[in-house]
Amino acid sequence: MSNADERAGQGAAGAAGSLAHRVPDLGGLELLLAVARLGSLGGAARELGITQPAASSRIRSMERQLGVALVDRSPRGSRLTDAGALVTDWARRIVEAAEAFDVGAQALRDRRDSRLRVAASMTIAEYLLPGWLLALRAQRPDTAVSLHAGNSAAVAERLLSDEADLGFVEGLSVPAGLDSAVIAHDRLIVVTAPGHAWARRRRSLAAEELASTPLILREKGSGTRQVLDAALGGLARPLIELSSTTAVKAAVVSGAGPAVLSELAVGEELAMRRLVSVPVEGVALARDLRAVWPTGHRPTGPARDLLSLTRG
Repeated sequence: MSNADERAGQGAAGAAGSLAHRVPDLGGLELLLAVARLGSLGGAARELGITQPAASSRIRSMERQLGVALVDRSPRGSRLTDAGALVTDWARRIVEAAEAFDVGAQALRDRRDSRLRVAASMTIAEYLLPGWLLALRAQRPDTAVSLHAGNSAAVAERLLSDEADLGFVEGLSVPAGLDSAVIAHDRLIVVTAPGHAWARRRRSLAAEELASTPLILREKGSGTRQVLDAALGGLARPLIELSSTTAVKAAVVSGAGPAVLSELAVGEELAMRRLVSVPVEGVALARDLRAVWPTGHRPTGPARDLLSLTRG
């Protein structure tokens, strides 16, 4: 290829890349169509909700951009020039294509907004999400919501495999590949059945004794277990290992042994004296509850609305 051919090719590529600078925007084309239909620049401006000086300025800008006169203005109204009539025919096709584009984009939004897939760790799924989802239903009655409850690791897996639109976790840290926002705070407490020896003790339980005692625990990967393990620097071999908060509570109530559970999960049992809270000294068992979503993909549509409800 000669240098001349190469320069010509580069020039053609540059021209092709500058289409946005050479073609008027949709607002200008809609204005030109309105002038053609109404025969009045002022009438076109009123129809589009802009001032007449702004409409005149937009027409002049298009004329400079295209290098041709589009409209003849006179006291009797505005008339398209021959070039303006030709440009108007082209503009009509562009605007019709843009309208079709808008209809298609709206269909995509409607499809997105027709469903919401939520994944949440057990405590949040059982004790916080029902209220949030009721509030969301009042805002979006036509959105179908599906909820998958699992541990924090399972929530992250569903988000990263595009099987959920929004997640909620209660672990110590944000799983890799996810962004997050703190939406609430929680506290873990030691609970036993009223007949357990710890329920009758007069002194607070030492962190060391709690760490060395076999407990009824959630499975590995749960946020509750992660927080407890980190706070105590390690745990004794579990007395029993169960996959849900409800199952852990039932085991403790039956007298099987002590457990550490979210304060959110045991309010009713403590009030009815089916469980007893045992104070602990020397360890902090507070934790953040977080909404999570794939990195760089901020929630939109129903997921965004649900996220805003968690902060209400």
